[in-house]
Formats: sequence, C-alpha cells, structure tokens
Amino acid sequence: MSYTLEEREQIQQAYETMLVDIRPNVYDPQKLKVVEDAYQFSLEKYDGKYMVSGKAYLFHLIELARIAVLEVGLGYMSVVAAFLHGITYKEGVDMGYLEERFGKRIATVLRGFDSISALHTERVAYNSDNFRDLFLSLVEDMRTVLLKVAHRVYDVRNQQDVDADRLGKYFHEIKYIYIPIVHRLGLYKIKAELEEKLMLYENPEVFQEIKSKIEATEESRRHIVERFLAPIRNRLDSEIKNGKYKFTYEIKWRVKSIPSIYAKMKAQNVPFEKVYDLLAARVILDCAPKDEISYCWCVYADITSLYEPKPERMRDWITKPKASGYESLHATVKFDEDVYFEVQIRTTRMDEIAEMGQAAHYLYKGDKQSSEDWLVGVRQVLENPELVSLENSYKKNYKSDKIYIFTPEGDLKQLTQGATVLDFAYEIHTRVGETCNGARVNGKVVPIRQVLTNGDRVEIITNKKQSPNADWLNWVATEKAKNRIRRFLKEQELKESELGKGMLHRRLKNWKIPTTEDVIDLLVRAFKTENSLQLYHKIATEQISLADIKHFLSEEMEQKGERVEKPVEQVETFKKESIEEEGLSIGEDIKNVNYKLAKCCNPIPGDKVFGFVTNEGNITIHRVNCPNAKGLQDRYGYRIIKVRWNGIENGVSQATIGIYGGNKQGLLGKITKVISEDMQVDMKNALFNTDKNGLFEGKITLQIPDIESLEQLMERIRAIEGITEVVRIDEN
Repeated sequence: MSYTLEEREQIQQAYETMLVDIRPNVYDPQKLKVVEDAYQFSLEKYDGKYMVSGKAYLFHLIELARIAVLEVGLGYMSVVAAFLHGITYKEGVDMGYLEERFGKRIATVLRGFDSISALHTERVAYNSDNFRDLFLSLVEDMRTVLLKVAHRVYDVRNQQDVDADRLGKYFHEIKYIYIPIVHRLGLYKIKAELEEKLMLYENPEVFQEIKSKIEATEESRRHIVERFLAPIRNRLDSEIKNGKYKFTYEIKWRVKSIPSIYAKMKAQNVPFEKVYDLLAARVILDCAPKDEISYCWCVYADITSLYEPKPERMRDWITKPKASGYESLHATVKFDEDVYFEVQIRTTRMDEIAEMGQAAHYLYKGDKQSSEDWLVGVRQVLENPELVSLENSYKKNYKSDKIYIFTPEGDLKQLTQGATVLDFAYEIHTRVGETCNGARVNGKVVPIRQVLTNGDRVEIITNKKQSPNADWLNWVATEKAKNRIRRFLKEQELKESELGKGMLHRRLKNWKIPTTEDVIDLLVRAFKTENSLQLYHKIATEQISLADIKHFLSEEMEQKGERVEKPVEQVETFKKESIEEEGLSIGEDIKNVNYKLAKCCNPIPGDKVFGFVTNEGNITIHRVNCPNAKGLQDRYGYRIIKVRWNGIENGVSQATIGIYGGNKQGLLGKITKVISEDMQVDMKNALFNTDKNGLFEGKITLQIPDIESLEQLMERIRAIEGITEVVRIDEN
C-alpha cells in the first residue's frame, strides 16, 4: 500500500514549508541537497506507513526536523538524521549503506540513536545519574542526545500518534532523563513544555485545579502587577529622559508555570492561596554590548531601592554565567504583605540565549557558519553538572573509563572498562560472585571471564559447588572483586592452616614428641616457612609431607640420643617407580596398579589426561582441562604421572553436555533424534528448562564410547536451527 496522490502532495507541501522555515539556519546549497536526498530516501522507504493516529509517517519526520533546528538549535546534519532515524530497525536498511550514501558523521548520529533507543529504561527512576552517564558513553556525537530531546518534544505534542504503552515509557524517560538534560542546557522553553505535559499526564486533576484558580484570579492579579511595575517604569523613564541611561527596555510578566507552583505547594506544604511568590517579571534592556553588565546592575539597584529585597534569593548569573551560557540577575522583592515578585534583569542578547540555551550562546559569538560547534560545550555541561561557567571549563574528548551494565530487572550497575562477568557478579553480591559459574549476556551463555561491554544485560548463573581460586584474580578488573577474592582465599588458607595444625599435632602425639613452641619453631626454620601458619598450610596442602617432618625430627632426636616412635597407623604409598618413564597405559589389565576415572571431569577415551597419585597409593585419572587440574599440578606436581589411553574397545564412558538456545517448537525432538537415532547414543539423564524470556537450556548425561564420538555429536546438535551453544560440562 502506498500513499495516495493527495497525501503525497500534502507531504511535499509540509516539507517545502519546513525548508523555508529552516533556511536561515541551513542555507548552503550542498547541505540542502543532502537534506533533499534524505527526504526522498525516507519517502521511498516509509511509503504507505502511518502513525497510530492514522497520520502519514512522513509528517512526523518533517516536524521532528523542524523542532531540531528551530527549537533545539541544530543544523542540517540533524535534519538528515531526523529523516533517517530508526530506519535500520524499522525498514531493515543496512547502516553501512547509510554511511556510504550520507557520510560517516550522519551514520555516527544514527548509530548512537539506535543504541540509546534500545536501552531498558524501566528502572531509570532509581538510576538517573547512571543513565545520564550511560547515554554519554554510548554516543559519539551530541546531536544524538539532542535529536532524542526533539523527538520527545514531538511525542508530547502529538500524543495521539503514540500508543498508550509507549507513551507511558516516554513520559518516564522525560521525567528522569530529558527534563534534567534540557534544564542543564538552558533550553527553558522546552523544559517548561515538557514539565507541563508531564504533570498533565501524571496529575491531570491537580493541574486543572491550579489552572482554574489562576484563571479565576487573573483580573485581580493583573491589577497587582500594574501597581508593582508602575514605579519601576517611572524610575527607568526618568533616568532615560535625564540622560543617565542610554538604553530602551521592555518589561514582561507572567504567572509561574503550573508545575512550578505545584512544586512550591508541596515544598512549602501550603495550598495554592498561600504560595507567596507566584509572579515573575522580566526587565529586558536593549543597549550596547560594552554597557550590558553595568546597566543590569543599575536597574537592579533601582528595583531594590523601590522594594525590599530578599538577599538569600539573589542570583548573579552575569558575573559568572551558567555553563549553558545563561546570563541574568535575579532578585526576589516584597510588594505587599503577602505578595512577592521574582524579577529577572537581562539584555536582549541574554534573553535570546535564555530562550535557546547553548545554541544561541555560540550564535551570538558570530559563529553562524558553524553553529553546531556549540555541541562541544553540550557534552561538557552534561558531563560536569558542577560547572558554573563554560569559559572556565576545559575541552576534551569523552573517553569514559566506566561501563554501565543492566541487571535482568533493569537496574544499572557501574563498572570499570574491562570488567568481566565475574566483576558484575561481585558487584551484585559477594555470595553471587563466589558461586558465579557463568552468565547469560543479552541472552547468550558466556563464561565467567567474558569481558562486558556498555549496555549489556547480564543474568548471572550460580552453582553452589563453585568457589573462588587464585586464577580468578586474573579474570577481574575491579578492586571490589579483587579484594573479595583475596579475602576468600585468605580465609581458605586459614582453614587449611587449622587442618594442617591438627594433622601435625596428632602425628607429633603419635610419635611421642611434645607439641611445644620450640619444636614448631624448629620446623619453621627447617622447612623455610615464614611462620607457623604457613607451615601448617603447606602440610595441609601436602607441599610439606609428614614423612619428611618425621625424617627430620628423627635425625634431630637421634643426635640427642632419643628416638621417634613408629606411628600407629601406616599408609601404603604408591611407588612411582613401578610405572615406566613413558607413562601409564590405561584401559588394559594392569597388575598391582589401582586406578579410577575422576568424577570431577569424567574423562573418556581420547581425552588428554594425566594421573594423580592419592594418599592411599591409588591413581585418579583427570582430564588436562579438569577444573581441578591446575591446583593439583601447582600444589602436588611431584605426584603427577603421565597417562595414555590404550586397549579400550567397545567400552562406554559418561559425559555431560549443556545445550543453550532460543525455545522453538520441536527443538527438543530434533535434539533427541540426533542423539538417539542418528548417533545411536544412550541418554542416562536429561533435564530441560525454558526461562521467562524464552531462552532454552538443557543438560544431558550420555553414555559415549570416546571423545571423537562426543565431538561429532556436539557438532551435529550445534547445526540444529535455534541452538546457540553446545558445551561439555564438568560435574560431580
């Protein structure tokens, strides 16, 4: 379905009217040619597309472009971006094509727009500061954020074009993101409009009640204002007439906005009738630039000599303008017993800047040919809320060392660049970090050392059997995670030291040797440990054997003419010499050698393996990538032996695989068909789950002959549509 001829004519007329309106800001023929190209491209792609209200979609794009230029202060690039925003995910247009056709800078704006549009903002009320920082870190060009501002202005003006659910989401963002942004940038007209529309949405009854009371008191209020302004006009006219002042002036007045009045009612805990400073007046001077500051202060002196000022409410934004470029003198003065006026004193230049914010600030510097240079200042204002003067700030490229990660509930966590899944787990809770076994990042299962990127949505997977080890220190970037891991390892070391202490004391008792400080100190020196705790720890982890301690003490006591008693219990130890240099062959009959396959990693024929000699003299076979392998090799390297497979035929071993993907109809049947029918492999156990997001997770224990068969099976399951990952799982 395409637009009718009449609709196309109306769209073209609206577009040409917009061009006339923005021409003073976008007058370069080459730039207008790019605008025309973007308009024609969007007309082609959105042909026949309508808003919820039934309005042709192109009217939305045209009006958005107008707001971006005339009210936010942007230029032709933002007009182009207005026509193209969201076209990648709405119409499937490739971003690479847009960059080639419209240029890299336009593509940068559009990419940023897509990124912040995809953010989950449900919990923004609890994370507003972090959301602001996340916005800045996701965009490279500040046009992106300002185009979003223009979009939200369009949305509140044309609520009939937005469905109810999205409108609620937009007002949530307006309240916690966009109103603070436009306030900081000095876009006060836009701020006032957004605040009014927000209050109408959230508190329509209160809004209408205050509005009715304002209208009911309009005549009496007008009389009050005239009485208040008359002495000021007389004073200024007199000074101009006698030649003291060389300026013309204009005085405007208004009732403060309804949201502002409502905020005062809540803050002061009073009804409408008791809010004393409802009225505001503005004195705008038209004078030579060199006289601006002095004349503003002269008028301030005149007004405060006529009416009693409230010194604590005085604001000097002329000596030190706001970072947004805003300049004005503010005074609150008492008129009658219960009537106060806020008076703003500024020049025509300052008033224009107050209306247009940063854009006008730079335009007044005479830089109309490159008016969007003010975007540099926009980023500084948003990054540094504490700035008072833009001139005192510094220019820099935004290179944040922070990233912002979403929890499944939509909360936002701040981490350092390079942070991993493990860092995020510790950020949530220490216990979550200690039992972290992986995560789902944007729906995909990843390991604990996976590095996260800005805006990721992460769900931590835990396993109560998981616990930190020294390697984890290499997989985290935050000090919080490092400190928690070190603390855990230290606590484990103390526990192992207690175990080693008990082992040593029992043996000393068995050997009829008194457990004295002298004996312990002797052992500390002999085995070159820093202290007794380290001695006990090395005994518990078998870095120091009790046999070596007995041998040492025997020699010491023989020199003194004493003897060490033979222990009551003796353990037969395995003789490594009984195995040939090339290693142990497993799978065939081996006399006098007991071995078993480790339950922690379930090795199967074909796996690369090693043997570990236990305290009882037996051999346990582990895979080389077993979760416990590194710890065994580091602590007990002298008890590691070479192992090779040999002589196993027609046997079966046990292996467990994890299967992850999106839950699609018939997926389970396809998996079981591959296992049972195609590969003719027996399943010993199977468990399948689907979470609330439709993500599928399966765990299957198989009876498999060898590693080659297992790898072939896993590859065939990966080929099933909807499967994202198949991994081998180590479990007891």
